[in-house]
Amino acid sequence: MGLRKYLILLLLSIVQHARCRTPLRFIVDLDYSRYQGESVTNGVVQYLGMRYAAPPVGHLRFRAPRDPPQTRMVQSASAHGPICIGAGQTITDAVDEDCLFINVFAPSNATRASNLPVWVYIQGGGYISNANANYNGSDVVRQSGSNTILVNFNYRVGVLGFLASEEVRRDGELNVGLLDQRKALEWVKKYIHKFGGNPDHVVIHGASAGAGSVAYHLAAYGGRDKQMFVGAIAQSPYWPSQQTVTQAEQTYNRLKAATNCSTLPCLRALDADVLQSAVSNPDVPVGSSDTMSWTVFSPVIDGALIPDRLYRLYEQGRFLRRPLIVGSDTDEGSIFAPNASSPAEVSQFLRSLYPSLSSRHLRVINRHYPARPPVPNHAAYFPSASAAIGDAALTCPGLEMTSSMARHFHGRGYKVWNYRYNVQDPTMLAAGLGVPHTVETEAIFGPDHGGFTTPSIRTTNAGIVPIVMSYYISFVRTLDPNTLRDVEAPPWHHWDGVGEQRLRIQTNMTMMEPVSGPERARCGMWKELARTMRV
Repeated sequence: MGLRKYLILLLLSIVQHARCRTPLRFIVDLDYSRYQGESVTNGVVQYLGMRYAAPPVGHLRFRAPRDPPQTRMVQSASAHGPICIGAGQTITDAVDEDCLFINVFAPSNATRASNLPVWVYIQGGGYISNANANYNGSDVVRQSGSNTILVNFNYRVGVLGFLASEEVRRDGELNVGLLDQRKALEWVKKYIHKFGGNPDHVVIHGASAGAGSVAYHLAAYGGRDKQMFVGAIAQSPYWPSQQTVTQAEQTYNRLKAATNCSTLPCLRALDADVLQSAVSNPDVPVGSSDTMSWTVFSPVIDGALIPDRLYRLYEQGRFLRRPLIVGSDTDEGSIFAPNASSPAEVSQFLRSLYPSLSSRHLRVINRHYPARPPVPNHAAYFPSASAAIGDAALTCPGLEMTSSMARHFHGRGYKVWNYRYNVQDPTMLAAGLGVPHTVETEAIFGPDHGGFTTPSIRTTNAGIVPIVMSYYISFVRTLDPNTLRDVEAPPWHHWDGVGEQRLRIQTNMTMMEPVSGPERARCGMWKELARTMRV
């Protein structure tokens, strides 16, 4: 053999050996498929774009998720799969109807014997989009000392996730977006040990509609326990107006008319883009950033998964007993509210969201939300509209979850913690937005890992990141935010139902605070109105 040929064969042997040796460490066998993960910096391996269910297309449209297909080849898990198509979107390489993909971030030294706590994040988007898709979990894995695994995933939204009618019930399933989430949790229960996770220590965490989803999972089937998770975090839980299936029929009929369909099989046969275009039709009030679209396609009371209205389920204690964190932001409604200049415009806005509100209801609401101190770049009644929608859809539902849990936890050893995030960024303040909805996400996952970054999170507010992140990591690992909290973080007292105190998270001023009397009164009003607030 010539020297040149020998050297070539030797080089090929070395390359082949390297290929077989290094990547094999991060190949995970999920029975139905094998996936090749990717090592990233500082001891984290990520597995991106793995199927957790079959493509929900064709005859599977408007049906509960099915098991993923079998594949023989090793699949690359180095890139995210498409996110689920939402309101106002068209199919692209990044957005598709075939979208039920899951991501896992794990320590690179994790083994099947590691038995690590698992953090499952449920993204938000008002049930009409996957608005918080593909957050990078590598920073929280590192900051946990390689003692946590983070999972996130996509689920169906909008018309494809929450179309409802009796025909859909008969020839499909209702609330398939929530059923996707439960399928993902079942996937975690079955497979997470192969990544080094503990299937019996899963904590679910959702933001906005994801946090509303947490509320639904706690109360699913009236509190039936399927042992899917041991703790929960609801970050700004979004409770939209809830419809029954009967009430949803009008939207279903409008959709059929807009698509020239007379049956559900016809809707199944449409191209996804055609269906999305029809949803954007003015006769169907959904499909754009218009606030009319918020609650048309969202979870419906189906008598099974969702047996009743959330307020009633929580008041009656029909939910799982689990350690719980609930949070809100000072100005939850600022990014949703109209630039109202009068009480009449506030009323018009609220009635666009909740048409069933009567004139008497609106007068009561306006008494609770008189003119507030002005903010930059906005009309006089913008702060009132912001406070009203923030309380109605986000802050008050969170306080209801908190107080109901604490009341029904009595004597059972479980605890619930509540916080108000009040970290003030000069850019947000100058824009008149205050401390807006879910802005703490950048502190939870770390700057550049939580979807967006306010400038001050790297300067004057940088110190809040380890405080917030450590509370969250501590809860995921120990079911108590205090156990592993940062040295600069004060003790976080649980909600005991007596003082009704929550943690105010604020740079250099994080401390416990009471919920004020006026805020409790406003939330009491919204609770009373909840039974009438439907589309």
